[in-house]
Amino acid sequence: MTNDAPRVSPPLSPAQQASLTRALSGSDDVTVFVDGTAHRLEAGAGEAVLDLLLRLSRGDAVSVASISELLTTSQAADLAGISNTFLRNLTDRGELAVQYRGSHRRIRREDIMAWLAAQKTRKEEPGS
Repeated sequence: MTNDAPRVSPPLSPAQQASLTRALSGSDDVTVFVDGTAHRLEAGAGEAVLDLLLRLSRGDAVSVASISELLTTSQAADLAGISNTFLRNLTDRGELAVQYRGSHRRIRREDIMAWLAAQKTRKEEPGS
């Protein structure tokens, strides 16, 4: 089972809040520096980063979590062209990664697509 835990940041100090508020005033350009290299973010990612920075500048604590497209077992089985029972058996055996939301299984679209690609490759191998 894969599950990325949210990361929580405490509020900034008042001095850092004021500095960040001044920097963000009237700006919608988001350029991130990673190891000294500038990366200009596209609109959607830039808006998310600006929102995060604005919340920090207000003194809010912030929680960040990643989201991947999660499918129900029915949706994943339909996508793969297999039965729900066969899909559940794959997850039970650990052949397909699964996440739980309460007692409900969720499967990332990218995981089911990778499984399908592996099945296709296996069928194309000589002697299969």
